[in-house]
Amino acid sequence: MVNKFFIFILIFSFAFGSTVEENKLLSEKIKTLIDKNVYEKNKDYINIIFSPASDYIIGKSVDSAKVIATLKENGLLNLFFKKPSELKLSFKTSGSPIFFIKIMGDTLRNIGYYQYVTKESNLDNSEFNWKITLISEYATDPLILQKELKKSGCSIVDIQRNSPTDWSYSIDVSHGYLNIQTLQDAKEAQLKRSLYAHWVDVSKIDRLEISSSKRSDWYPYLAYFDNSLHLLEVFKSDEKTLKTTVNIPTNAKYMKLSDLYTLKNIKDTLILKPIGSR
Repeated sequence: MVNKFFIFILIFSFAFGSTVEENKLLSEKIKTLIDKNVYEKNKDYINIIFSPASDYIIGKSVDSAKVIATLKENGLLNLFFKKPSELKLSFKTSGSPIFFIKIMGDTLRNIGYYQYVTKESNLDNSEFNWKITLISEYATDPLILQKELKKSGCSIVDIQRNSPTDWSYSIDVSHGYLNIQTLQDAKEAQLKRSLYAHWVDVSKIDRLEISSSKRSDWYPYLAYFDNSLHLLEVFKSDEKTLKTTVNIPTNAKYMKLSDLYTLKNIKDTLILKPIGSR
């Protein structure tokens, strides 16, 4: 009987200690995401809406995205500035820097960020850091960013709000891929005129026939990459081309289709006809 009592006390103490630690961990995270005066003014309400704290803990870390979702739902997170300001965004990952930059560049463009300046990029041991700035009337919505990243198999591990105009993100790209069209044998695809180079997944095909219109002045520039975006091979031509057929390198995952000189040369749709599968 005595042994059972001590076991009960031990279990209760452990559970109570874990709860206290989780509450502290969650509280500290919330304080970094909203203004101090907002936190103090709504402290009791915050304790209610974030109960139990264990719902916001994954392992020994706080689920930052879930915390932000709750703060937004309850009107406690203000992402807007009083006037257009310089927004600083920092991203870090342990994945391939080239692959990471491509995914983040596509993601930022998809959420409306076309003009930003790279302030710093460095590789320290196995961690890559990329810092950019842009002029904006509001801070990036972490939930919109997370939703877009998921389209490429990536996820936000942690979010830090250093100030209303300075945010840091840790991104997991270990299961990442480019969110682009995968070409299939005998299934024709069309690439509309664009200001940006086209990317397609060519991992499932053997050859590819590419046709341009007579209105275009296309000078092919085709680059092949592996699944980490290491450059494998380049095909280019300084002759105007209406049709060309290329063999896909065995270990190629992605293909970048562009023009040797300027994308303005491609005035109409490019027609892609995959041939063979692998």
